[in-house]
Amino acid sequence: MPSYAEIAAIRLGFGLSPRLTSPADPAGMAASVAGSVRIGQGAVTLDRVRAWQDRGLDLGAAGRTGDPAARERDVAYRRRLGGIYRATIQNRFARAVDDPSGFGERLVWFWADHFTVTGGTVYWNLMTDAFVQDAIRPHLNGRFADMMLAAETHPAMVRYLDQDRSVGPNSARARRNPDKPLGLNENLAREMIELHSLGVGADYSQQDVTQLAELLTGLAYHPRQTGIFRPVQAEPGAETVLGASYGGGRASLDDIRGVIADLARHPATARHIARKMAVHFVADDPPQPLVDRLAAVFVDTGGDLGAMNLTLAQAPELQQQFRQKMRQPFDFLVAAMRSLGIDGLRVRAMKPPQVQRLLLQPMTAMGQAWGSPLGPDGWPEEQAAWASPQGLAMRITWALSAPSLLADPLPDARTLLRTALGDTASEALSWAVPRAEARPRAWP
Repeated sequence: MPSYAEIAAIRLGFGLSPRLTSPADPAGMAASVAGSVRIGQGAVTLDRVRAWQDRGLDLGAAGRTGDPAARERDVAYRRRLGGIYRATIQNRFARAVDDPSGFGERLVWFWADHFTVTGGTVYWNLMTDAFVQDAIRPHLNGRFADMMLAAETHPAMVRYLDQDRSVGPNSARARRNPDKPLGLNENLAREMIELHSLGVGADYSQQDVTQLAELLTGLAYHPRQTGIFRPVQAEPGAETVLGASYGGGRASLDDIRGVIADLARHPATARHIARKMAVHFVADDPPQPLVDRLAAVFVDTGGDLGAMNLTLAQAPELQQQFRQKMRQPFDFLVAAMRSLGIDGLRVRAMKPPQVQRLLLQPMTAMGQAWGSPLGPDGWPEEQAAWASPQGLAMRITWALSAPSLLADPLPDARTLLRTALGDTASEALSWAVPRAEARPRAWP
């Protein structure tokens, strides 16, 4: 009979490791999330990215003057920042490998995907990591409303959903520039309702989306301007969203705080978040009683994510639905490295070619290019999305070739089976692994 520690480490975390001891009970599992709240010394944060962007504006302007030396300084600066960004990726892998339970880092991945943002240039790639440090980690055990506010008003989100291009039709900026094509952008408003809070199919109208979009005008970011709100481009007057009125006085970020607080505690939000957590951690088609319990905790506690984590850790469905999920590529790679006993120091010490060969290129081939989900709804959850012939072939190829480059000597496959799966290994697997003709064939 598998122990709770084995079931929880595999289902809520990234699997077992010979180096780590997973919590033996739900309380310990939930308490372990606190380790992922810390952002760590030297982490990439908004303040650091703002300073890098500020310096980059000067270097970029100088590089465009035609001076070769100035151009080289700009290129070298961006190359250095690219190295910092690569280190942030390695750090995400390293923290996942070292997390004793894995639960906290799985939650980081889950919430960063729920509030999806992407980069593009080196500066905005770094901003996506700052988003994780600023908006996600601090709130893993906090209230959903606080995480939502931090996420929706972060420069990474404002830029990703084109909110900085949204200008109130009757704003001071629009009136001063009547000949410029300034207009309302509904991207952030729609995703705030459909993806981040109430969910698709909830009881809201297009008018609610438009009114929310008007209320959000004013959200904008520039590295050389403080804050995230520009009253000059905010639509004047009050807006009505889901029957409640916001604003009407001098436009400010407080109006946005108000609507986010109400969206975050809406009963539809409780149901949406509860089901999404159950789908991610338990089953593509989760048992309705689990969803109902999670939703009730969300409502009763005012969106306390720490209470949600504990409820999930206590769920008997973790064992009842044990083999109902397929790991996403990031999960797969982390779980494999954990089973090999790889630690975070080893991951952080990888040279750029190793990072590409062993982590990033395989992830892409498996269908999950780092930081590049196809849309604001993030990565798919259903097993069919990850069980493509190409994706499965790449997993097998990686299992045949990568472990020998990561661990020397390789553990015996029978030992690995016990280390990685404990008493959760199926009868078929327990029979097949000892009978493999050669050690590499036992790995996939």
